[in-house]
Amino acid sequence: MVKSKGKKILGQRGEEIAAAFLGGKGYEILARNYRSAAGEIDLIARQGDATVFVEVRTRRGRSYGTPEESITPAKTQHLIEAAQTYLEERGDTAGPWRIDVVAIEFDPNGRRSIRHIVNAIELR
Repeated sequence: MVKSKGKKILGQRGEEIAAAFLGGKGYEILARNYRSAAGEIDLIARQGDATVFVEVRTRRGRSYGTPEESITPAKTQHLIEAAQTYLEERGDTAGPWRIDVVAIEFDPNGRRSIRHIVNAIELR
């Protein structure tokens, strides 16, 4: 799927906002836009001893639902597989990890809201 330039810019803006938001909550950002054969992870962070994989969803309005509602079962599976690949590459498969979602919405006036959903994706 090819993103339009506007959607790509919105997505990049959302990732910057999410990284700053999480940094303000004490998370250490380890990587951005990690890619593996399984898929991409927007942000990888450390909170305490846990590795946190973060899916960032950014929307203008709710005409297509909330940002977090756009995460499909296929995307969920890709996130889990990409996270496992990242951990295996680093030999860190024993430590705690989870997948969070940061949902960012802009209203018609440009005001934003941010929702951080901790442990948003159930690991099987």
